[in-house]
Amino acid sequence: MPNNIEERGLTEREMLQLCLELEKARCHSITDILTECANEELCSVYRQSLDNAFDIHRELFNILNQKGWYKVLPAHVAQIEEVQNMMRDNLNPDHE
Repeated sequence: MPNNIEERGLTEREMLQLCLELEKARCHSITDILTECANEELCSVYRQSLDNAFDIHRELFNILNQKGWYKVLPAHVAQIEEVQNMMRDNLNPDHE
C-alpha cells in the first residue's frame, strides 16, 4: 500500500495502530459510563461491551506486538517491586 500524502493509503501498521487507539478510547469511554451508571441492567450491558472492547484491544495489541510494531520492554524486578509498594501504600495508607 502506498504511504504518501498524494495517494494516502494507510499501511497495515497504520490501520492496526489506529484501530488500537480507537479501542483504547472506547474502553475509556465505557469505563467512565460504568462508574456513574445507576441502572443495573444498563450496567450489565455496558460491562459486556467493555469486555468485548478489552478483547478486541488485546487482540490488536497482540498482532502489533507479534509483528514487532508495538514493542514492550520487560520490567525489571526492582520496577515491579516499586509499583507493588506504591500500590500497597496507596491502597493501604496506614500499612507500615
